[in-house]
Amino acid sequence: MTLALPPAIARYFAADAAKAGDFSECFTADAVVKDEGHTYVGLTAIQAWKTDTAGKYSYTSEPFACEEQGGKTVVTSHLVGDFPGSPLDLRYRFSLERDRIAALEIGV
Repeated sequence: MTLALPPAIARYFAADAAKAGDFSECFTADAVVKDEGHTYVGLTAIQAWKTDTAGKYSYTSEPFACEEQGGKTVVTSHLVGDFPGSPLDLRYRFSLERDRIAALEIGV
C-alpha cells in the first residue's frame, strides 16, 4: 500500500532518498527547517543541511503515516541507518504554501 502524500512532501522524501537531491523544488525561497536543535532559513541553508546530513549518515526513510494536525501535515517515517538511536520513527511537521514547503520541523 502506497502512502498518499501532498506533492511537495512526496518530492521532499524522493529528494531525500536520492541523498544528493535538489531540494529547491520542495521549499519556498524563505522556508525554515528545524532539526536536531538547529534552524535553517532559505534554500541555500536547507540544501547545505541536507548535504551535510547525507555525508554524515547512511539511512533509509520510509513514511508510513500522514495526518493533518493544527494546520500542519504530519508525516511519520521509519528511519534505519548508522546514526545514534537507529532505528526510530520521526515526525515531520510540514507547513505548506501552495505547492511548496514553507516550514518543516523534525522530531520524535
